Amino acid sequence: MAKTNDQESNQEVDFSKRAQWLRAALLGANDGLLSTASLMMGVGALRKDSRTMVLAGIAGTVAGACSMAIGEFVSVSSQHDMAVAEMERKEGRGEAGAVEAEKESLPNPFQAAVASAVAFAVGAVVPLLPAAFIRAYRLRVAVVVAVSSAALLGFGGLGAYLGRAPYVKCCFRVLIGGWVAMAITFAFSKSFDVLGF
Repeated sequence: MAKTNDQESNQEVDFSKRAQWLRAALLGANDGLLSTASLMMGVGALRKDSRTMVLAGIAGTVAGACSMAIGEFVSVSSQHDMAVAEMERKEGRGEAGAVEAEKESLPNPFQAAVASAVAFAVGAVVPLLPAAFIRAYRLRVAVVVAVSSAALLGFGGLGAYLGRAPYVKCCFRVLIGGWVAMAITFAFSKSFDVLGF
């Protein structure tokens, strides 16, 4: 019985570790999707040609992925440096055994940076792909909103699964938030056109 409990405990710990990475990847993908879709909607409010809209999305994807990677690298590097400093203090107190175990779990800034950039780019591809193949302006905007909405619902559902939260509440929270972001960006850009800027 004790063995079974230990196995369950280990599985929970492993799932918890995986869930942290999955949640980070999910947030990165959601950020890539939402920021790229919103950027494309903002540009689409002023320029109806697909080339301009798609190029803006591509530029936003590259810029966002680089920003996410650099931000994650700096953040994880700081965590790494703090962990190393703490281990050095423990070694000074003669706790070498504990230090060896901690060295194996040190965060890797390069892995975190690459994972963050890839996750962002994966999310950004969702609105970019359909927009690249649709010439008609109204249809293109509608499809970008539709595929982004479907992906947001999926991300919300996955987030609910990882966090063991209510599915409907999480899905619609993410969806409504995405709609608000796209609508604000579109309306803000459109206001410049209306005012004649």
